[in-house]
Amino acid sequence: MTPYDAEEFSASEADILRRYFTNLDQPVFALVNLPEVVKGALFARYSRSPKSLRRLFLEEFVDDLDISGDESVDATTGMRRAEELYDRVFFQYGDDSVAQLGGVHLACEQASNVLTKVLEWGRIMSYLEQSTRYIRYDERLGGRYRFYRDPDVLNSVHGTRYVGEIDRMFDIYSSLIPVMEQFYKNAVPKKTTDADIAYRMAIRAKALDSIRGLLPAASLSNVGIYGSGQAYEALLLRMRASALPEARAYSDLMLRELRKVIPSFLKRVDLPDRGDITSTYMSDNAAAMAEVSERLLDVSAEPSQESAVDLVDFDPDAEVKLVTAMLYPTTSLSEREIVEQVRKMTVDERLSVMKAYVGERSNRRHRPGRALERVDYRFDVLGDYGAFRDLQRHRMCTIEWQPLSTRHGYVMPEAIEMVRKTAQFTDVMSRSAGLYEALAEDFPAQAPYAVALGYRMRYSMQMNARSAMHILELRSAPQGHPTYRSVAQDMHTQIAERAGHKAVAEMMRYVDHAPDADLERLQAENKAAQRTGAAPT
Repeated sequence: MTPYDAEEFSASEADILRRYFTNLDQPVFALVNLPEVVKGALFARYSRSPKSLRRLFLEEFVDDLDISGDESVDATTGMRRAEELYDRVFFQYGDDSVAQLGGVHLACEQASNVLTKVLEWGRIMSYLEQSTRYIRYDERLGGRYRFYRDPDVLNSVHGTRYVGEIDRMFDIYSSLIPVMEQFYKNAVPKKTTDADIAYRMAIRAKALDSIRGLLPAASLSNVGIYGSGQAYEALLLRMRASALPEARAYSDLMLRELRKVIPSFLKRVDLPDRGDITSTYMSDNAAAMAEVSERLLDVSAEPSQESAVDLVDFDPDAEVKLVTAMLYPTTSLSEREIVEQVRKMTVDERLSVMKAYVGERSNRRHRPGRALERVDYRFDVLGDYGAFRDLQRHRMCTIEWQPLSTRHGYVMPEAIEMVRKTAQFTDVMSRSAGLYEALAEDFPAQAPYAVALGYRMRYSMQMNARSAMHILELRSAPQGHPTYRSVAQDMHTQIAERAGHKAVAEMMRYVDHAPDADLERLQAENKAAQRTGAAPT
């Protein structure tokens, strides 16, 4: 029995698809024989569509491509390459840099929201994930709600309850979509200047944002990944070491498809004396840390929920270090000599260096150089899992998270209270907590599937000032989700006030502290409609 639903294609559709996708019936497949711009565009569209990538290709892309010369290609049988050179250089001599030169676009479909965080761990890969903002998650797959059905759980005494409780969570989510759409239509009537499609998209996004906390972490998502052979090897080794059975099973699917495209780069993954021993090292370390943590830490007290964002570490000497790093490339002096002179500068002199280095930023994409990487900030965050999903994708920072559970409570959206649907929301949270507790003892790795996205989890984010500029300006933008907007705004405030780094905070001039907009996406959707020629109606 497989937890995945295979797609069905007509004979003519299959004839086209097998030229460009490495299989037609599995949730993991590579894209081949397509221009890079087409693969990129496919992935970009993927994140906002409920359709599978192969279906999306057939319906929206294939008619615009010249495929007449590809009739003889069959990617589903694997692609033969000239492997001798790679074998000799990479496998025998271990030149890992060679594995950075071959990249693959890989579609990973029907992955739980627990698994997607495993897939998106690596820093040197690119990801696009289905958005809860643009896609109704109550659309069914194979006649069933889209959530992961772990075979071990289903075959246990918890199986019937697992399916029943999560089905009910989806029922309530589905029933609230029209309620919330009507609420926002009444709250923010359409203006004559709003394009019809833009208004409808903004209303839909706002409604789905308000109830995404009802979705369980078992909800299925599609993820598009682009990475080098080296990055995939690291990802697969980590997945094979995971305590989550879904991750280990999925890694086998990924390895099989990747070997059809870049086999030489992945020969070490399952060798006993290479990949296997590395994965064993990772899993052994994880088990050892779990044991020592349980033995040495007192976790009997209730977890603190005093602050959603806590700046726990920063550099008191940040100003001197930043100015030194800014001046370093402009001179032949040693760093110690520059530090000595910077310490003697007045505050105004140091500020003049900073202002010159940052320059006139006319938009948030104008970012200063690497001197801002000299200073770090570390935050401890307690927020809902939905916001974590968005913030976790920022890979140019160090992020660690604790296991997903229901012990930190949940966030009740104000809009739910305003439409008097708190009973339904609370019902979902109660079902989620009850199912989580039932699974936790027998299936600790799978228990997070039951946790609704509205529950809080604790995670740390450590970032340098340059990375903070990017993350905080992007995630505080008015079109962002209110929960991660507040996290970004709090981080910026604490950099300025708790750390006292006002000059650093002022560099981040595009952090937006304005209150949440009525329809965050409306302005952006109107601009998109203008670009496509859609007129107001």
